[in-house]
Parts: sequence; structure tokens; C-alpha cells
Amino acid sequence: MEEKLFNINRRHFLRGSFASLVLSTYGLYGFDLMNPTKRYRVGLIGTGWYGKSDLFRLMQVTKIDVVCLCDVDEYQLKEAADRIQNRQPGSKRPQLYKDYQTMLVQHELDIVLIGTPDHWHALQCIAAMESGAHVYLQKPISVDVLEGEAVVAAANKMNKVVQVGLQRRNTPHLVEAKQNIVDAGLLGKIAHVELCCYYHMRSQANPSLQEVPDHLDYELWTGPAPLRPYDGLPHRGWWRAFMEYGNGIMGDMCVHMFDATRWLLDLDWPNRISSQGGIYVQKVGKSNISDTQTAVFEYDNLQCVWQHRSWGTPADPEYPWAFKIYGEHGTLAGSPMKYDFIPNSKEKKIHKDCHYERTQFPEDLTEKDIELHAAPATRLHMLDFLKAIEEKQQPIASIEEGHRSTASCILANLSMKLNRPLEYDSQLRIVKNDPEATKLLKRSYREGWRHPLPEDFN
Repeated sequence: MEEKLFNINRRHFLRGSFASLVLSTYGLYGFDLMNPTKRYRVGLIGTGWYGKSDLFRLMQVTKIDVVCLCDVDEYQLKEAADRIQNRQPGSKRPQLYKDYQTMLVQHELDIVLIGTPDHWHALQCIAAMESGAHVYLQKPISVDVLEGEAVVAAANKMNKVVQVGLQRRNTPHLVEAKQNIVDAGLLGKIAHVELCCYYHMRSQANPSLQEVPDHLDYELWTGPAPLRPYDGLPHRGWWRAFMEYGNGIMGDMCVHMFDATRWLLDLDWPNRISSQGGIYVQKVGKSNISDTQTAVFEYDNLQCVWQHRSWGTPADPEYPWAFKIYGEHGTLAGSPMKYDFIPNSKEKKIHKDCHYERTQFPEDLTEKDIELHAAPATRLHMLDFLKAIEEKQQPIASIEEGHRSTASCILANLSMKLNRPLEYDSQLRIVKNDPEATKLLKRSYREGWRHPLPEDFN
């Protein structure tokens, strides 16, 4: 009950102006985060683009000691250490590690942030919790369903807080839309949701094989995943071109919009999931993820329909990566950039743009590769994470919620592969009446690596 009351109080707070949202939030959370009684000892695994971005957002909302960093790319690791020191002049330089297991053994950390490619998320999250840390874990939480079940079981057994990087749940204008449009009943009965991504984000590259550079441990980067012949640095998107390391655009982009919909409408597991698609247009490069895919997540009297195309034009240029919730009294369209409520009646439309904090956090304006529109949401997500740690409660994007959204997208890919609908039983951890699909809930690990299972944490 305490968690529910907290959410209501937060929504009440968010009715006000967003002009100084994060600064005002310090008082809301009941303790002074900029002067905490305990400075959290923090480590980061994966120092690429979003790993650093998440760490910088945490540094903006509370005082921490960045104790250590881990990355298999020596150049990327040193660059991250330099940037972190520049953000905290006079601070001690973080200790640097190539192997996350060594880092976790040598330091007693309070918080570990994980920003590695998807195929590492489950193993590293479990290891961080076993070392005693709470975890901020980038989405998706796993690359197969049983990995996710294992992470959930581990978090429950070890009583650790895991906040998943599904920050639409803390995106200010979408929080307002939930309160003032969805929860206020303006949509009426809701029976259909459309989700989409039409970004041209799928690589069409076809690089030749290369020697692995000395500064990269490619064997360790690959870890439990299949070892592809090396054809260039995998950072900043090349790895996303391959199902060996993730779940394509479904696992990268659908998980955000489907999770936002589940949060907005208070949805649990879908009753049934079906999907069709493949590589229909972009056939020239090495990428093996789909360029066209439709998925249907079925609930009682409600369908959530996902569509992505990495080619052509978006169905609605105003909302190329978005959700649209259709109710009997109107439609709510939302994205990381804005929302629009279009009523069926002659009532006025409601429009809100995303919130920026350029004045409150001027360092955002000079940060390399920052997503300015997403920074306020991530800061709130970090505050929510810290409150959950302090008050020993679940954060808004808990590991259970992250698993439901992640696994549903993975099941959509399995449905496309098998060409039939799937019904997942989350209690028995099987696909109902489908032994073949059940076997695919756990993928094979490379020799030398052991796949975690939920029964490991009984």
C-alpha cells in the first residue's frame, strides 16, 4: 500500500509547473539528496554512450563516489574516466577494470549501473546483486525469457532494488498525461493501442573482417553470446544489428512503448502474443534483425499492436516512435517528445511538449551525445531509484515490471520465428501447449559460460 500512496503523491506533485521539477523533487522525496547521510559508492559496468549518460544523471541528483569503472575497451574506459573526473574536479580518479567480476570482488559497492550490450544484462545484474549492490539496469533486462526469470528470482532472494531504464514511466509530460487524461477517464473505454517505430535505425553495413585491435578484449566482450568473426568495433549500434546480442528493434524500441502502455493502463502479462515479419527490404548488409515487423499483445477486450519499419516513411510523421491509445471518447498520442489528446467532442485538444532543464542543469548543454529531452526523465528515474533504496520499496520500473515488458517482446520474436501465437504461463514458466516454444525460452550459452535459471535462487 505504501508504494501506491507514493505514486499518488508523486502524481499530485506533478500537477504543478515543470519549470523546476527536479530541484523541487528533492523535498518531495523526504530527504536531502544533495546532502545525503551516506555517500553511495558507485560502479559502472559498460562505459559507452548510455552507461556514461546514466551515471552523469545520477551525479546530478545526489552526491556519490564513483569508485570504479569497467569496460572491455581500454580506450573507451579511459575516456570515460577522464570525463567523470572533469565532472567532479578534485575527486579521486575511479579505478579501472576490464573484467566486471574482478571489479565486484575488489569493491564493496552500494550501487552498480549496467550499460553493456543486452547479452550481458542478466549475468552482470545477478553478479552485482550477489556482491551486495543495488542495480540500475538498462533495458531490456535479458535476451531470453528464462534469463529474465532468473534476475527476478535473484532480486527477490537478495532483497535488492533494481530500477530498469524504462524511463517513460518518469517522463514528466507522460506522467501528466497519465494523471490528467488516462486516470481522469477522458478516454472512456479503451480497446485498442497502436505502438510504432519508423526510425531508419537498422544498419545496412557490410564491413570486411578485421584484426581485433589490442585495446579491445573481443572474447570477453562476446561473453556468453555466439562469437561472430570480428568486423569492426561493436559500439554505438553495430552490435544491435545482430540477434546474437539482443532482440532487434523489438527488444530495443518496442520494449519502451509497450512498457509505457502497460504503465499507463495498468496492464500485466498479455494473454497471447503473435508476430509476423522479417527482412523484407533491406537485404544488402550483414544485419540479421527484422526490418519489418508487426506484433499483437492481446488482453481481455484490448489489443496492443506494434509495428516497426526501418525503411519508408512513418505512418504519422509527428509520431514516428510512439503510442496511440484509442478510447471511446478520444485518442491519446504520446512519445518522448510530446503528447496530444484529441477528444471526439468539440472540447479543445490538449497538447504538451517534453520538458527541458537547460537552466537548472546547464552542463547538459555541453555534454557529448546527450539526449536533452530524455535527461529530465532519467533524473527523475534516478530519484525514484534512490527513494526505493532508502525506503526499502519497489521503484516504479521494478525488475518485475521490466521483466514483463522485456519477455513479452522476446516472445513476440519467438512467435515470428515459429509463425504461431504464444501464450506464456509466468507461474509455470512455459509456453502453454507448446514444448518447442518452451525450449526456446532459454538460449544456448557459449562454452565456458553458464546460463542462470530461476531455480538457482530458490
